[in-house]
Amino acid sequence: MIASGNEVFVTGPNRLFYDEVMSLGIKEFIEIPLVKDNTNPFGDLKYLKELKKCIRRLSPDLVFSYTIKPVIYGSMAASSAGVKKIYSMVTGLGRVYSAGSAKAKLVRKITITLYRRALKKCTKVIFQNPDDRETLIKLNCVKRENTELVNGSGVNMDRFKRRNTPEKLSFLMVSRIIKEKGVLDYCAAAKKVKEKYPEVRFVMLGGFDESIGKLRREDVAEYIDGGIVEFPGEVKDPVDYYDSCSVYVLPSYYREGLPRTILEAMSCGCPVITTDWPGCREPIIDGKNGILVPVNDHDALADAMTRFIVEEGLLERLSDSAYETCKEKYEVSIVNKQMRQILKY
Repeated sequence: MIASGNEVFVTGPNRLFYDEVMSLGIKEFIEIPLVKDNTNPFGDLKYLKELKKCIRRLSPDLVFSYTIKPVIYGSMAASSAGVKKIYSMVTGLGRVYSAGSAKAKLVRKITITLYRRALKKCTKVIFQNPDDRETLIKLNCVKRENTELVNGSGVNMDRFKRRNTPEKLSFLMVSRIIKEKGVLDYCAAAKKVKEKYPEVRFVMLGGFDESIGKLRREDVAEYIDGGIVEFPGEVKDPVDYYDSCSVYVLPSYYREGLPRTILEAMSCGCPVITTDWPGCREPIIDGKNGILVPVNDHDALADAMTRFIVEEGLLERLSDSAYETCKEKYEVSIVNKQMRQILKY
């Protein structure tokens, strides 16, 4: 959009990636603090107020927002500020649509009410998987004719290049260390496989955080300290880890949009084991470029991992197909073209 002569302003909750954002040619970065998992209405109202103030000052021709709170409050703020072109992208419905606790049900009810209020103000609402679109249409949050579907966020295949198949079989998981990402399922499956095939490597990348569903180090200590799972922690650039892994694993039951890590792995030629779950299953054709397993089933996950050990030619066949699928549908220029056509910029 910048290369086409547009000025782009960005708001974000902190300055963690300020240099990376500004290096893209952004006109201005405006920090507007936001607590992602906060359920305090006063914090959200303050966020909405600051967004309104920012949008009124900038007077943009178009506002584009993504992730739950920026979508809800960004759409409201843009409408209040008189912006005519308002676009939102739903990058997954989050944990409140997968958890069954009383608190999650209450938050889900509130979120649905806010979505109904916010999304009707949008010119278009963009989804990354059909399950999320159908869910919000059924809940009367958005009309079908006001929706569009894109192939995730895309992946830069020049950066995530196809790797040579490693000599030693290894599995990799990249995610925040929270329950809903399937961290404990990955660890338990790794333990089961390693008991029979001790030479196989299991690597897990990610950071601990304070969000709902958080895990502590002691929750996974037996697997790390016991040498079952290698845990380098959180790394800024995972490319080298994709290069050295054979199979990518994401046993998530979080309501993903379309997980970027799956696309990064496929771009590198890694077949994927993931759950038959909204978002995760979208790029995977079971048995062709990856394997789908039920959620919360570490035994099924272990069986899927074992297939790559015992089935001759499976790894190479699925690797080729994963790479080709990514090149045909998820390469970033393809997704950028979709987005530009929707935004009409």
